[in-house]
Amino acid sequence: MKAAIYQVPGGPHSVEEVTIDHPKRTEVRFKITACGVCHSDLLVWTGARAADFRPPMILGHEMAGIVEEVGPEVTMVKPGDHVIRGGSGVCGKCKWCMSGKYFRCVNRGRYTRREPHEPPTTWKGKFIGGIGGGPGGFAQAAIVDETALVKIDDDLPLDRMALIGCGVTTGLGAALTTAKIPPGATVAVFGAGGVGGSAIQGARIAGARQIIAVDVFDKKLEMAKKFGATDVINAKKTDPVEAIRELTDGGVEYSFEAIGNKKTQTQTVLCLAPRGTATFVGVGRDGDVLDDLPVYFITAAERIVRGHHLNYSSNAIDLGYIVSLYKRGLLNLDDMVSQHGSLADVDKAFHDMEGGEVVRTVLLPNG
Repeated sequence: MKAAIYQVPGGPHSVEEVTIDHPKRTEVRFKITACGVCHSDLLVWTGARAADFRPPMILGHEMAGIVEEVGPEVTMVKPGDHVIRGGSGVCGKCKWCMSGKYFRCVNRGRYTRREPHEPPTTWKGKFIGGIGGGPGGFAQAAIVDETALVKIDDDLPLDRMALIGCGVTTGLGAALTTAKIPPGATVAVFGAGGVGGSAIQGARIAGARQIIAVDVFDKKLEMAKKFGATDVINAKKTDPVEAIRELTDGGVEYSFEAIGNKKTQTQTVLCLAPRGTATFVGVGRDGDVLDDLPVYFITAAERIVRGHHLNYSSNAIDLGYIVSLYKRGLLNLDDMVSQHGSLADVDKAFHDMEGGEVVRTVLLPNG
């Protein structure tokens, strides 16, 4: 099969032949029909996460496609099924899974049960994988454990469904599961890309009365209005903290940072009202430390700062529920797909993301 290979930080990808095995045991091999280009991929490509992720790799993790072949122990899907790669995979059997706390699964990350001598994918005779050791989505096919897949209706557009695999679930989960925004709340979201746009939609679905989107690109702020933002602030033109305080008469009850930037993380806290909650969602660079956050500002008014890690919400908020939101017209995924591309367009997609040109680029590896 073909795959886009990441070889040098910031360097061009090369589309090359990669060998993929047949599925074993509870594994599933599926054809990747669509894969979103996520900001987490961009960070790895730039070298900002080099301590954990080193080339060569196949980036991409927002995958949707069609099951091609299943292992002999698979019971959850069959060839021909349309699926979303819905996260790291959980066992469903440990004490945490049995109590509904999938995010504490002791076997989380079970992409496959293979031994080191039987890699699912190889390039130039050696194992090659994606972020976290799982499969890379900038390829024509992938092998995962069946627990990492979610079956969907055949008539749903796979380019939209792919985004549920990470960015959409991450943003919605931050708003609905981690922060638990109540009806009537005031909310600010820093970053109006795929994750931030999903957090905005989560706030709208939760019934927030005021949702303020902050970004430095007017194009993304206009899109934020389509997702549910009631107010927008261009942080290049005005101080977002002061603007938020003015719009809300003192600060918001809930704020979200969906960029992974030290400056905006600090602003996400400073725009809070007393007893407000800031949720850090964006993934930052290795070694980032917040050294300019006034501690007494948090202590004096009992403000809360918490994290929300990627799509760990993917089992707390069932992906089937998120799919149903789209089917009912409550979740806007159509406007999130800014453009499509082929495997050869990976580098362009990254540059477009850096320039604020897109909410999401979706690659069609077999298109």
